[in-house]
Amino acid sequence: MRSHLEFRSAVYADDGAAIAQVLAEHLPHYGFQAQPIIQEDWGWCVPIAHEAFSLWIGCGHYLEYPDGVLCFIEPSRPFVRRWFRRISTIEPVERLADALEAIVEASGEAKHIRWWTDEEVAAG
Repeated sequence: MRSHLEFRSAVYADDGAAIAQVLAEHLPHYGFQAQPIIQEDWGWCVPIAHEAFSLWIGCGHYLEYPDGVLCFIEPSRPFVRRWFRRISTIEPVERLADALEAIVEASGEAKHIRWWTDEEVAAG
């Protein structure tokens, strides 16, 4: 399951709010209702309206590169538990991953776009 998207961008690495705002503006075109973005100590959060479980995208500077950006989807696991029930996250997270990648690519401001492997996410 794809959950962490790394890319390089001089524009977005300097201003994490900018990529979060771009995502919030374009996610409705992919069927997702973005809520107002929230500043966190690690970067920016784009909450997504979703009834079954909490769904959001985090955006921040990726310190591996001076112009590195990391966007990550939560939940990043294939299921969550709610009221003693196990709920699959795979379908909405994969649809959100498709939208995230499409928006980042279409921005024209990103290069070296790469999804992390499960091993990299676990080590991260």
